[in-house]
Amino acid sequence: MFVPISDDNPLRMISWPVVTVLLIVANVVAFLFELTPAGQYVAATFAIVPDELFRVGVFGGAAYGPHDRLAFPEGLTLITYMFLHGDPLHLAGNMLFLWVFGDNVEDAMGHGRFLVFYLLCGIAGGLAHALSAEYGFAALLLKTPMALSGAGGVPLIGASAAIAGVIAAYLMLHPYVRVWVLAFRFIPLRISALLALGAWIFTQFVMLLVPNVGPVAWWAHIGGIFAGAILVVLMRRKGVPLFDRPHPVS
Repeated sequence: MFVPISDDNPLRMISWPVVTVLLIVANVVAFLFELTPAGQYVAATFAIVPDELFRVGVFGGAAYGPHDRLAFPEGLTLITYMFLHGDPLHLAGNMLFLWVFGDNVEDAMGHGRFLVFYLLCGIAGGLAHALSAEYGFAALLLKTPMALSGAGGVPLIGASAAIAGVIAAYLMLHPYVRVWVLAFRFIPLRISALLALGAWIFTQFVMLLVPNVGPVAWWAHIGGIFAGAILVVLMRRKGVPLFDRPHPVS
């Protein structure tokens, strides 16, 4: 797996990625709040809990889970969950991907549409995870009993689904851009986005076939990837090409 550091891809239509920066700030602020004494109740209230979501429906009210401290509508957790993280590494990894790749996707869409795009990718990933946990997509795929028994009652947090959408969009916009990455976490390499991000996306699908690989919501990633690939076609600015090639240097 490659850890991105930076890309050789200047902004063309915006001067500063306002939404990307504000999303990073919002995620950091939310994580700092999670560290406060009241933070122990944050995940239970604002995370997606598939059992609770389907009990009342996406457009229903609060399900009043066993650890909830607020009457918070379950449908809104499809947005709030993506601003919460389990630990500093979880937060840092997601925000690094957003910092490196989000600005160019924002550039291709504009500020407002990029914000809507980001949230829709997160929502799609959250729904994909919830449906998988509730109805056993993993069991159907693996033809085995559900690997995560009781997954419908486990809270889902993290921006990974929204980030997966950003990665898919970037790959479809700029596959030939050169990206600096760390291979095996410490070897610096300069490779194409097609290789770096294509490998990441391929890994997400492979992990669906590997049972008992830890508490990672792979279906959330897959939902975000598909949403990002579809939405970038519809939401990019007029005239912004897909699969662009680098401009020749004279």
